[in-house]
Amino acid sequence: MSTLFQEVAPAVSQWMIPLLMLVIIVAGYVKKVPMYESFVTGAKEGFDVAVRIIPYLVAILLVVKVFMASGVFTDLKVGLAWVMTGIGMERYTPSLDLIPLALTMPLTGGGALGVLADTLERHGPDSFVGLSASIMMGSTETTFYVLTVYYGAVGIKKIRHTLPACLVANAAGIIAALILGWVLFG
Repeated sequence: MSTLFQEVAPAVSQWMIPLLMLVIIVAGYVKKVPMYESFVTGAKEGFDVAVRIIPYLVAILLVVKVFMASGVFTDLKVGLAWVMTGIGMERYTPSLDLIPLALTMPLTGGGALGVLADTLERHGPDSFVGLSASIMMGSTETTFYVLTVYYGAVGIKKIRHTLPACLVANAAGIIAALILGWVLFG
């Protein structure tokens, strides 16, 4: 079963996006939607949205750069390693190398991708940390980026319950990624 999956999966993944586009085009044709005009209108509106959200993007990227350059990640790893060793959890201290990724992912996908690349370079893609980082990258969302971009684009100033719900979902994704990493690769 595993070899069949390995042979079929690349072909399926290669054709998914073109097939999805074809389904959208056929559905539009069936419903008599003017596809090209709709595409051009959407592209124009997308450009207008991009211009409106530039200040929000600049703000979030500045915060991320300051946060990463401050050395907070290293201090946090050292403090948590000390605590974990003190309570007898030395076995799980390699997972502390995932802290930068866990803290960066809610802020920015590009920054998290850079942290992931650095993690894979330092630890190797087939190591416990590398494999767990890959799981984590796929199981969290860029919460602050999404809130900044989408809420900023439509002018929402009060986020109410959105941020706490998103942070709880991010925490659940991070915890699930750590548990899966320990179970599968630890």
